[in-house]
Amino acid sequence: ICGEKEDYSPLIRVIGRVFSSAESLVQSFRRSKPHTKEELKSLQGKDEDKDEDEKEAAACSTTAMEEDSPASSSSSRLGEGSSGDNDVQKLGPDEVSVDIEAVRRVYERLLSNEKIEAAFLNALVYLSPNVECDLTYHNVYSRDPNYLNLFVIVMENSNLHSPEYLEIALPQFCKAMSKLPLAAQAKLARLWSHYSAKQIRRTVETFQQLITYKVISNEFNSRNLVNDDDAVVAATKCLKVVYYANVLGGDLDREHNEEEDEEPIPESSELTLQELLGEERRNKKGPRVDPLETELGIRTNDCRRPLISFEEFVNEPLNEVLEMDKDYTFFKVETENKFSFMTCPFILNAVTKNLGLYYDNRIRMYSERRITVLYSLVQGQQLNPYLRLKVRRDHIIDDALVRLEMIAMENPADLKKQLYVEFEGEQGVDEGGVSKEFFQLVVEEIFNPDIGMFTYDERTKLFWFNPSSFENEGQYTLIGIVLGLAIYNNCILDVHFPMVVYRKLMGKKGTFRDLADANPVLYQSLKELLEYEGSVEEDMMITFQISQTDLFGNPLMYDLRENGDKIPVTNENRKEFVAQYAEYMLNKSVEKQFKAFRRGFHMVTNESPLKYLFRPEEIELLICGSRNLDFLALEETTEYDGGYNRDSRIIKEFWETLHSFGEEQKRLFLQFTTGTDRAPVGGLGKLKMIIAKNGPDTDRLPTSHTCFNVLLLPEYSSKEKLKERLLKAITYAKGFGML
Repeated sequence: ICGEKEDYSPLIRVIGRVFSSAESLVQSFRRSKPHTKEELKSLQGKDEDKDEDEKEAAACSTTAMEEDSPASSSSSRLGEGSSGDNDVQKLGPDEVSVDIEAVRRVYERLLSNEKIEAAFLNALVYLSPNVECDLTYHNVYSRDPNYLNLFVIVMENSNLHSPEYLEIALPQFCKAMSKLPLAAQAKLARLWSHYSAKQIRRTVETFQQLITYKVISNEFNSRNLVNDDDAVVAATKCLKVVYYANVLGGDLDREHNEEEDEEPIPESSELTLQELLGEERRNKKGPRVDPLETELGIRTNDCRRPLISFEEFVNEPLNEVLEMDKDYTFFKVETENKFSFMTCPFILNAVTKNLGLYYDNRIRMYSERRITVLYSLVQGQQLNPYLRLKVRRDHIIDDALVRLEMIAMENPADLKKQLYVEFEGEQGVDEGGVSKEFFQLVVEEIFNPDIGMFTYDERTKLFWFNPSSFENEGQYTLIGIVLGLAIYNNCILDVHFPMVVYRKLMGKKGTFRDLADANPVLYQSLKELLEYEGSVEEDMMITFQISQTDLFGNPLMYDLRENGDKIPVTNENRKEFVAQYAEYMLNKSVEKQFKAFRRGFHMVTNESPLKYLFRPEEIELLICGSRNLDFLALEETTEYDGGYNRDSRIIKEFWETLHSFGEEQKRLFLQFTTGTDRAPVGGLGKLKMIIAKNGPDTDRLPTSHTCFNVLLLPEYSSKEKLKERLLKAITYAKGFGML
């Protein structure tokens, strides 16, 4: 009608009245019956091509305009505390009584008109404070679950992230939405999990735009914390709901969980010194879990592939202004009036989370040191504030194993102390570099295929637990401890495991899909078996008995089912065969070895927020560092000392020489200078390297202090000599006391 008369003022008045009133909006767009499964599927945007007549009819049919209809009066009674509306009882956990398709059709028709869009904008500014008040003080959602409809309707507005909304309307609405009770947030996440990836991405962009806009338009620093900005905090809390919708809507595997074999710490009737000092062991409370995760009954690690990538939830501008030391404090203290972004780890990048973990580790080291000093004062024990390891270079595994086993048995808390390593008969105070070399040598030895603890696949360049290893469980516990200590002491290791190892460390069992990178040849064979179109039984003649080879190439038979050699694999049972084959290969066959390995890892990390903050692929990055070596970034951040500067002739020649090296030579240089051939989390730009002058032209080789990432470079007379001396140094260098 307004279109025919070219006068939209009646429609604008209706929109203003309905969209600025919580009561009216909650009663709008009501369905007469709950969504069917098919209709929930249609929310993914597959049925968007409705014909124009249907759109037009729907655009004129908002229930709010029919204010005398029976449905409307019944819902207003419900808002006053009655439970007479039948559709509330019928709704499932991921359903709402709003007709979402109708909402979308209305927005599609009306948002193209600027004047009408202004009406939506003004109504939202008026609506939001009242909604915030309703949720904060009047507990309105518990009386009327349909109150959630309001948020569903507003979030369907595809223009929310446009500049007009960013200043006032969207921040106010986010503050209101962040006050939703946990049950309502969970319901919203379940509903949105049915949306398409495109719609989820649009919702993420809405909240990300607001966060970025606020971060860029304010000058946040250590005095003006981003944690105190209500709009950024509220938008982050809203983003969490979308994050879990993204996880729920993805490819989920809620089963296949590793059994936790950690023995509970025995409760003592006597107060320990830690408790008397207020230093009660943190892990008695158990690891931190997000309340929304608990409410939804899922974990991030259950998600194989989310609707949109996890990276899209990271906000880089926020990471740049976040004062991590302060944020970590808020995270540990858990006060209601201070928000910590560590409670929403999805928005933080790996570098920021690693810094949070670093603070946690350092504070725990300090705590253990403090307790040790007090124990020595109270009980007269010998002072030992550090985890000291004295090892012989040629007996490194035996020495490390004996010492760490003793510590693990006598006082596992000592593993939380700062590590100091000393090589017998060698100079070198451990400022980090000696520890780095210790880790490297332990890893080199333990992963040596001749020892037989791990098998090595030439095709994938990955290691896997050897099911028929002769080594005892203590050796596997040791490598678990070493991995934990590497994270705890901020060292990176040259370890090459398939991703399933990190998934298993985070509590998930390996399944058929994990074979894709753990054993690609087997994966391909089993995939072809699943896809085979002929008769599996007649053409392939395989049974539920499989054959493995041990360390010496001897065949070992294993029945996947009882009397497996008599049970043929058929088209009907092939899925079960594949699942059990993968279960055997990735879990059962290495159960003893992996449990020992995990026990060692958890001895060091059980109290750390590691599991809470990081996904399995990020754990790999923490342990192994980045494979991506950007030497241009290293050149940008390198500092100079002893008379050299960026413009010195030899420095220019040095970088030209280094950039001309092949990949392997660059890794050797990195190993020579820093003690490891991987980049830290965040890339080589995060590495603080120093190049210092070490005298005039000479025949001596360049030397290094890996403890401090310092390269000592004589001022060679020519580029050719520089290259020859440098290559010789990095190729043959090993050990301390060489200087």
